Amino acid sequence: MRRIAIVGAGQAGLQLGLGLLAQGYHVTLTTNRTGEQVRTGKVMSSQCMFNTALQTERDLGLNFWEQHCPAVEGISLTVPHPQQPGERLFSWGSRLERYAQSVDQRLKMPAWMDEFVKRGGELVIADVGIAELETLTQSHDLVLLAAGKGEVVNQFEKDPQRSAFSQPQRALALTYVKGMTPASPFSRVAFNLIPGVGEYFVFPALTTSGPCEIMVFEGIPGGPMDCWHDIKTPEAHLAKSLEIVRQYLPWEAERCQHLTLTDDNGFLSGRFTPMVRKPVLTLPSGRTVLGMADALVVNDPITGQGANNAAKCSKVYLQAILDQGARTFDAQWMAQTFEQYWSYARHVVQWTNTLLTPPPEYLLGLLGAASQSQPLAAAIVNGFDDPRTFAPWWFDAEQCQVFIDKNTRHVAA
Repeated sequence: MRRIAIVGAGQAGLQLGLGLLAQGYHVTLTTNRTGEQVRTGKVMSSQCMFNTALQTERDLGLNFWEQHCPAVEGISLTVPHPQQPGERLFSWGSRLERYAQSVDQRLKMPAWMDEFVKRGGELVIADVGIAELETLTQSHDLVLLAAGKGEVVNQFEKDPQRSAFSQPQRALALTYVKGMTPASPFSRVAFNLIPGVGEYFVFPALTTSGPCEIMVFEGIPGGPMDCWHDIKTPEAHLAKSLEIVRQYLPWEAERCQHLTLTDDNGFLSGRFTPMVRKPVLTLPSGRTVLGMADALVVNDPITGQGANNAAKCSKVYLQAILDQGARTFDAQWMAQTFEQYWSYARHVVQWTNTLLTPPPEYLLGLLGAASQSQPLAAAIVNGFDDPRTFAPWWFDAEQCQVFIDKNTRHVAA
């Protein structure tokens, strides 16, 4: 029986571990927190997962919350009018072809950890550094790092050719709330792009105490939404969230008349630099470790792709491991396996990065045209499930105009 070790018990590590157990592998999963510590700790992400990623969970029998989690039925985009405060420059929305869902990782990861043990996995609670990686590589055929945070991930070399930024592009904050008026006529990610300030989006989710809404703030560094560093208490975080919405987005504030935090740990703030790291870490012994998901490809959450990428990466890696059979998991295989994932993830990175810099005129034209064309709106909204579909029209002015003309002619007809 081949022995696989995975460091990190998030979406990617647990999903891969459970997939490998189902195929008869011996799997050791190492994480530095117990399930109870995760369940009672701070929220970790906003994790809105679209249908293709959700299907990877269904395929492994891990969709424990699908019947209870509120559905995200669509996405809308609103841009406030830059010269008329309180007014909208344009606003549009479209339904997704298949619903999305967001399950608080404080619910999901402890349950998956229990399931991992139940299905025969070896779960180890311990911090992992270079010395521990050396030990794991001695006793296992393959060691993967699926932890996106901590010192050990920084041992993977940054890939400068694939990394567009050298510093954080947004000041980030999450607020899990109850009491928000539901969006109508369908539940959705309500995305608001505030020129010169940042972005705010909100959507339904399932947390430890039941259905909720997750408010996500993306502030341009140095701007008025870069305002979280001195806020330490749950009460102050909620108050600042409401202040921002009331100041810039009165139509969103109307939904926020009776908000409370879901719990005292239902908020988070911070910032990180989007980057791509090289996939193989060579240890002092010469043995190698393969990184995966956001240990290697770190995207800003502005496009909501983190958990989706993790699920899709786990599927690619699972198949690559199965295909390798009894052959050695050498550095060449590791690099090739990452390239299989990168052939998808590069589209996510390219698309996400376009939303972190001032948009070119043709993209503003596209977003405005979508308010007059349901086919355009639907193409943008459903691209969140598979960002590969944005090429080439999202990235090229001429192709974009062709795409707009094609879809607006359809409307006119």
